[in-house]
Amino acid sequence: MSGVERILETAIYVDDLPRATTFYRSLFGFEALVESERLVAFDVSGTSVLLLFKRTESVKGLATAGGWIPPHDASGPAHFAFAIARDAVESWKSRLLRAGVAIESIVQWERGGTSLYFRDPDNHSVELVTQGTWKTW
Repeated sequence: MSGVERILETAIYVDDLPRATTFYRSLFGFEALVESERLVAFDVSGTSVLLLFKRTESVKGLATAGGWIPPHDASGPAHFAFAIARDAVESWKSRLLRAGVAIESIVQWERGGTSLYFRDPDNHSVELVTQGTWKTW
């Protein structure tokens, strides 16, 4: 049996899809793979996909030409992290501040990693994290 390789998609649910799309596109420069009134899927450095769903739209499920996508949704603020290089921490601090994004917390981990935490417009906890935070990288 083949093992799981990695997490490919991270889904968050947002109240205002255009606002969230603008936030992630302008802050990170992500390319949209799909854009609709229901969903925006962003390419994250060619290694993963960030899915922004308009809250409650995915509860309905979706019939596609290839098959049925089961319903899903969530409420409340979620948490996820993007990996960054160790030498990029200071430039990310500056970039966040220039974009008017408040840094909620900075954590120096015992393994040597650094985490920058901030909130997106839907109050999701977004983390920028360097190697040395987890044993797994």
